[in-house]
Amino acid sequence: MSTTAGTAPVAGAPTAGSGVWLHGVVVDADPATLTGIAGMDGRPTRVVRAAGLTAVVSAAPLAEYGEEALRRNLEDLAWLERAARTHHTVVDVLSRSGAVVPARLATVHRDDGRVARVLTERRAELVATLARLTDREEWGVKGYVVPGAVPRGAEASVGGGGAGAAYLRRRRAQLTAREEGQRIAADAAAAAHTALAGYAVAARRHAPQDRRLSGAATAMVLNGAYLVDQAAVAGFSALVGALADRHPELRLELTGPWPPYSFVMEPAGEPAHQVREPA
Repeated sequence: MSTTAGTAPVAGAPTAGSGVWLHGVVVDADPATLTGIAGMDGRPTRVVRAAGLTAVVSAAPLAEYGEEALRRNLEDLAWLERAARTHHTVVDVLSRSGAVVPARLATVHRDDGRVARVLTERRAELVATLARLTDREEWGVKGYVVPGAVPRGAEASVGGGGAGAAYLRRRRAQLTAREEGQRIAADAAAAAHTALAGYAVAARRHAPQDRRLSGAATAMVLNGAYLVDQAAVAGFSALVGALADRHPELRLELTGPWPPYSFVMEPAGEPAHQVREPA
């Protein structure tokens, strides 16, 4: 896989003035479209062009987005959510007009010259990534356990030993059924992911979200991302429906399309920061 469009935040920069926040790299961008998209400072985004590529950027006041300020602000969940949503909005608009290589969250450069240098130095990999993403979309599929779909015959077992022993037997049967339900759902999730990955151009299986993040009543056992040809989206959606019928122990949820966050990699091989979790 290729790389994200940017590098680390500005290092050793003063806290006065403004840096350049990189949102993403495209082949070209319509100025009229960018005029209507607010960047990190609330003003319209703009472009930096070099080496036949276009970087979409916005001003990033160093008092808020400089190295020390970022280190502090990234620990503030409310600030982080606002910044991530602003960044995602720009990337999402770009993705609806064509292929985009999203920049990692909080990629701030000192000036336009540094952004142009990145485009020039990394032109080959950025061009290759844009070609791979052209006419393709990221779709998410999440799978949740459906407890009612798992038989609990063990709960009806009876035996001697009095009320206390009967309670313990029922409790043990409930726990066993719950564990068995989790195992069956996990196996179904693996099978569903294999089928979806076989249909997609590329696939990634992310760690399941905690219920506090997912907001779901039951555990998540599948959190997959799939790069799908735009012409094949209807078939992919139909496959999700077929898999849901085949695996009633899973509740499958299709989300998207999303910018290709899951299919852009850091130079060292680490996944790009996912700016917004598909929901």
